[in-house]
Amino acid sequence: MKALVFCGPGKYEWVEKDKPTIQKPTDAIVRITRTTICGTDLHILGGDVPAVTDGRTLGHEGVGIVEEVGAAVNNFKPGDRVLISCVTACGKCDYCKKAMYAHCEEGGWILGHLIDGTQAEYVRIPYADTSLYHIPPGSDEEALVMLSDILPTAMEIGVINSGVQPGDVVAIVGAGPVGMSALLTAQLYSPAEIIMVDLDDNRLEQSKRFGATKTINSSAGNAVEQVMEATDGKGVDVAIEAVGFPVTFDICQQILKPGGRLANVGVHGKPVELHLERLWLRNVRITTGLVSTSTTPMLLKTVQSGRIKPEQLITHRFPLDQIMQAYEVFRNAAKEKAMKVILYND
Repeated sequence: MKALVFCGPGKYEWVEKDKPTIQKPTDAIVRITRTTICGTDLHILGGDVPAVTDGRTLGHEGVGIVEEVGAAVNNFKPGDRVLISCVTACGKCDYCKKAMYAHCEEGGWILGHLIDGTQAEYVRIPYADTSLYHIPPGSDEEALVMLSDILPTAMEIGVINSGVQPGDVVAIVGAGPVGMSALLTAQLYSPAEIIMVDLDDNRLEQSKRFGATKTINSSAGNAVEQVMEATDGKGVDVAIEAVGFPVTFDICQQILKPGGRLANVGVHGKPVELHLERLWLRNVRITTGLVSTSTTPMLLKTVQSGRIKPEQLITHRFPLDQIMQAYEVFRNAAKEKAMKVILYND
């Protein structure tokens, strides 16, 4: 089969690899029909995730068709169309019993990280019964790819962790795929305002169509001043950091009003400066985390009902064998006006 493999920082290739096989009775082999590229993949290529070793097949998102299952798999059979969770859950360890699947003792985020991932024609899914979801008939499978990672990540680590409430003023710093997903899911909680902050006017314009009430272009370096002006000097109830850079984290910690909540969603490859000397007396709360995908069943129903339309995030489509070109488009998102790319393998 063909797969996109990591070859060291800044290097990746589309190569021939052995097709995965069942290794444990709880495994399933899935033929990928739709996958995508994540900002985390770019962090890996940037050397920010040293646990990823040379030769690893990248990718942790996708949908597909079950081709083979192990003897202990009960919920799925060959031919089933499935949504792949970016997080693998054994369902039995102490963390899984707390719905903290990100820290599963046998799984967690392993696809495209510690084991071969989904940017390939086939993928092995450990603990298939608790790491796959049946796709309802008639579903838009491209939209459901967004439920592998970015929608539950934005919902759990951004919206839920920050405690968005009706009437809140929310600022989302970063209008990339995860930031836009936070914009979509935050609206389930009826905030009064959602301010989107980004460098890219095209993405800011998109965010207005998705529900942002105000937009701020931060390219002049005065995002904090603009947010404070937009909130009559009060600041925001919730700041969601959706980029993973020190400068964007700093914006978030400066725009919080007393009692505000900062939810860090971005993947950071470098230390940030935490201004506790100012934050402690403002009664703020800071959260961060790795998605557990515990919200995926709820989001699946919400997407099926039409309440959230993640297909809006898709801007480009490529055949799977054009994944090298797709990476170039995704890496140059501002120039290409790219949000999420879909790679199809019909």
